[in-house]
Amino acid sequence: MTEEQVKVSDLNSDTNNSTSSLDEENIHAYPDEGAPTEGSDDADVSVQLEALQKRIAELEKEAEENKNNWLRAAADYKNFKRRVDQERVDLISRASAGLLLKLLPIADDIERATDSVTPEVADSAWYGGFKLIPQKLRTVLESEGVTPIEAIGQEFDPNWHEAVMFDDSGDSESTYVVAELQKGYKLRDRVLRPTMVKVGNWEAPGDETPAEES
Repeated sequence: MTEEQVKVSDLNSDTNNSTSSLDEENIHAYPDEGAPTEGSDDADVSVQLEALQKRIAELEKEAEENKNNWLRAAADYKNFKRRVDQERVDLISRASAGLLLKLLPIADDIERATDSVTPEVADSAWYGGFKLIPQKLRTVLESEGVTPIEAIGQEFDPNWHEAVMFDDSGDSESTYVVAELQKGYKLRDRVLRPTMVKVGNWEAPGDETPAEES
């Protein structure tokens, strides 16, 4: 190798070394803008975490509202069903009470007829069969919850008794039923028909009417 060739080779080597040094300085002085840094990663994670927490809060609120709406709808339906069932029961009860009320005059007529039977008729064979009719009618009424209202000797109660006559010949402060003019009936614990009665202020219930002064 000639002396000139050695000089050229050394010159190229120096140039390459200088270029490498400049590249390293540029890399340190001007880092790549696209490369992620530790600070930017933390900021992005914080933003994403905040967004997720906000979305979770929104979903929880929406779920709570949906739950409340469902509970309200379920309660409304339950109340509606209870009201419809009660209306049905009341309708059936009113219909039954109306029919039973129409049967009471028939029971009254049969009772009056049996009370006025003569001994000759009472001893007849056909009357023995006839007596089964009022018994069956009473059985039907009792099966529906219809029972007579006690009246004679009871203290007068306007809720159960209808006073149409008054006897003030006694001196008691209380008023009692002294006569039953028309039998009353109750349907379970409610009045179906009040007892039509005569009341008096006698000293004790069940006492006979005071004798009239001569």
